[in-house]
Amino acid sequence: MVDILGTLSQEMDGLSRSEQRIAGIIFDDRPFAVNASIIELAARAEVSPPTVTRFCRRLGCQSFSEFKVRLAQSAFIGQRYEEPQSNATNVQEVVETILTRAQSVLHSLHDHLDMDAIDAAATAIAKADMVYAFGSGGNSSLFAGELQNRLFRLGLRTSSSNDHSMQLMTASTVSANDVVIGLSISGRNRELVRALDVASGYGAKVITISKPNSLVAETAATNIGIDLAEGVDVLRPSSARFAFLAAIDIVAHLVAIKRKDLAIEPLRRIKSQLVTHRDGDDSQPLGD
Repeated sequence: MVDILGTLSQEMDGLSRSEQRIAGIIFDDRPFAVNASIIELAARAEVSPPTVTRFCRRLGCQSFSEFKVRLAQSAFIGQRYEEPQSNATNVQEVVETILTRAQSVLHSLHDHLDMDAIDAAATAIAKADMVYAFGSGGNSSLFAGELQNRLFRLGLRTSSSNDHSMQLMTASTVSANDVVIGLSISGRNRELVRALDVASGYGAKVITISKPNSLVAETAATNIGIDLAEGVDVLRPSSARFAFLAAIDIVAHLVAIKRKDLAIEPLRRIKSQLVTHRDGDDSQPLGD
């Protein structure tokens, strides 16, 4: 369902003069619009109550009461976006904000990581016949791909998916020697939960990197908990992904240590091909 304010913004140019007066009140005095009766709103906009009713129906509401409920929901949910606050106003301040925030979330991750969960996850992954990484949405899709990127080079058979249907189908094919890793910043991805429950039902070891005590975390035998407050600056990119990427690196490094003898040969092969066909020496990173 599209929120009322979004719909109203799109419809503004096509509104009649009477409807534009109603819309102006909604944008200029949201508390009044949310609490006013249809008679009070009509009087302030200098229109008739039936005009208000037609206005509500134009926005997809069956009644004035439904309109007020949806307006209140839009106003509450989007409050931070009405007058976005940001302490950064120039290049130097943006640089300081992003880098300082990245340092802050990494320090917080260091202070709150569950070492036993990290070790349990790495142990299970190191012994797995197949590792599946599931993540959907902008950041979590990135995490799933990065997890595959970190693990395949260690000689592990690894696959990642950011599509809910593929996740569900893939989860239906797993076995008891497989590991399925679910990644979610919010922990509220119900489609991911469904896929993880299916994988668990077929015997796979389910590991999650997500908010503690969340829907996603509750599906897992082991959860690496990450819970970071984002703050009020809606213009700044989320900093939580720095913590997730660091957690993935930590797990991958520990898996490499546990699989040292098995990991060295695929790493050597990758480096050999990169030196031969791209780098010309052994000084560059293992990848691009």
